[in-house]
Amino acid sequence: MSESPAEHGPAAREVAEVAPSAGRLERAIGAQVRRLRQAAGMSLADLALRTGISKPMLSKIENAHTSCSLTTLATLAEYLDVPVTSLFRDADIPREAVFTEAGQGARIVARGTRIGHDYTLLGALRGPHKRMEAHLVTLTERSEEFPLFQHPGTELLYMIEGEMVYGHGDSSYTMRPGDALQLDGEGPHGPRELVELPIRFLSVVAYGELHE
Repeated sequence: MSESPAEHGPAAREVAEVAPSAGRLERAIGAQVRRLRQAAGMSLADLALRTGISKPMLSKIENAHTSCSLTTLATLAEYLDVPVTSLFRDADIPREAVFTEAGQGARIVARGTRIGHDYTLLGALRGPHKRMEAHLVTLTERSEEFPLFQHPGTELLYMIEGEMVYGHGDSSYTMRPGDALQLDGEGPHGPRELVELPIRFLSVVAYGELHE
C-alpha cells in the first residue's frame, strides 16, 4: 500500500501537539509506536488494516491523546514484531540536555588563570550524581609550571588549535588539531609543554555512577 508524502522526509519526524494532560507513559508509548511503524515502512492506514485498530485511534495513540488498553498494546506489539515491554521504553527516564551558546559558558577561575590558562564550562549533566562535564580550555601564555589534574572517571581531550605535549602518568602525548586522547582521570595528568600557541582543546569528563 502506498504512503502519502507526509510519511517521508522532515514531515515524518513531526509530531502533533501533545495534549497538556498527556502523561509520560502515553508519550513514551506513542513515540515508540510511531518509530517502529515508520521503521517498518508502514503508514497509519497500513497498521490499521493489519491490527484492526482504527486509523483515528492509532493517531491518538501516537500523539499521546489516549491511554492504551493492555489488549491494544499486545496487538500493536505483535504486528510491530517487538516485545510489549519495548513499547514502554524511556517511559520513566527523564532526558536531560544542556545547551550553551558560544561565549556564554561560565569562566572557571583556577590555578594558572592569571597567566593565560582559561577554562570555560560548556555544561554538565549531573542527575543524582555529577555524570559528565565539558570544558573549553584555552592556553595563551607559556609557564614554567603547569597544574596537574586528578579526578574520578574518564576524560576525553580533543585538540582544536595549536600544539602541546600532554602528560598522563609517566606517558607523554604530542597533540595537534584533530588529535584525541582518552585517559583514566585517576592518573595525574595535564599539559607538559606548550609547543604552539594559542592552544584550544575540548575536555569532556565522564564520571559514570558515583556513590557516596
